[in-house]
Amino acid sequence: MNEEQTADTAPRHAAMDQFPVVDNCLQVGGRPLTELAAAGTPFFAYDGAVMKAQVDRLRAAMPGGLHLHYAIKANPMPEVVSHLAALTDGLDVASAGELRAALATGTEPRHISFAGPGKSAEDLELALEAGVIINLESEREMAKVAALAERSGIRPPVAIRVNPDFELKAAGMKMGSGPKPFGVDAERVPAMLGALATLPLEFVGFHIFSGSQNLRPEAIIDAQSQTFDLAFALAEHAPGPVRWLNVGGGLGVPYFPGEQRLDLAPIAARMEALLQSAAERLPGVEVVMELGRYLTAEAGVYVCAVVERKASRGETFLVTDGGLHHHLAASGNFGQVIRKNYPLALGNRVDDGAGEVVNVVGPLCTPLDLLGDTVTLPRADEGDLVVVFQSGAYGYSASPRDFLSHPQPREIFL
Repeated sequence: MNEEQTADTAPRHAAMDQFPVVDNCLQVGGRPLTELAAAGTPFFAYDGAVMKAQVDRLRAAMPGGLHLHYAIKANPMPEVVSHLAALTDGLDVASAGELRAALATGTEPRHISFAGPGKSAEDLELALEAGVIINLESEREMAKVAALAERSGIRPPVAIRVNPDFELKAAGMKMGSGPKPFGVDAERVPAMLGALATLPLEFVGFHIFSGSQNLRPEAIIDAQSQTFDLAFALAEHAPGPVRWLNVGGGLGVPYFPGEQRLDLAPIAARMEALLQSAAERLPGVEVVMELGRYLTAEAGVYVCAVVERKASRGETFLVTDGGLHHHLAASGNFGQVIRKNYPLALGNRVDDGAGEVVNVVGPLCTPLDLLGDTVTLPRADEGDLVVVFQSGAYGYSASPRDFLSHPQPREIFL
């Protein structure tokens, strides 16, 4: 039993209160977890109402002039994409596959942007034909798009993705500052803008993304302020007006003990001032905040069933039919330096007392297949349902689902 579970003063997970509990059973999308599990485990379940509540929370907090885009990479399930396309102002994609999913929602191409280093010929051709904004990641990519435009007679809208000379401090993933494969180093952008002016491309603006998964308002405010300052400086070199500015996102969600939900109020207050400056210095500009996990993570659960209880040298192991091959992030093998537990529960017996300390593992022949390291749960038996919260982003599609050839998990949208 480790200190995290035993000391009253130890950090705890934020309350997972986005899903109600009825008759001691978790409800997702208004349905009991046991009913959803009747068709088989493991599975991911996503609650559209929780996603809508998150979008509504953002709309209520942020100034009205801010456009919200959904970054499909967080969860590309078609039903999720369609749902969020109807709730947000646009979509951001990173492959031809994601672009097809975005276009299938009926979203206007001018509200879709395409980012990512190393875009293939298929990626660029589809983006050109569709008329979406192409975020240029290099001078070479700009030349490729210009050559395609010359041959097709299409003048595509393009933005330059900028690798800023600053970072989002304390970000879960840093996307800017220093050498990066993403975007064009800020100091090289003026020359690139000069070259762009001679090409058959429609310049629309910039994409400046410095980091993601941040729970510190002061860090987000600092990065956003620097983002706008950089955009204003680069606009002086642009071949035309800056009509579109994607400032990234960075808004985090609480995954681990001690983390709390992000306070939007100070971020919104600063954003209002930044939008006022943008209106004065970049008249008519559309400012986009691009969000992925912030819109979907808390709306999803991963559910697996206990198949065996095992005792080994004083510790209890709950062996389940799910694991890292379905949910790499929850196993701690997707970006964690020091492994920490996602919030867990027994979904069919949520409030059955303090219970016991156990290790929750999957069926794979590797010690990496760990979903819960010395966690406290109600006493579980075969058939009980282990729930991993915060599983609506970077779960199903970001995991090695073919590893060891176990069955694929289901995905359910409710």
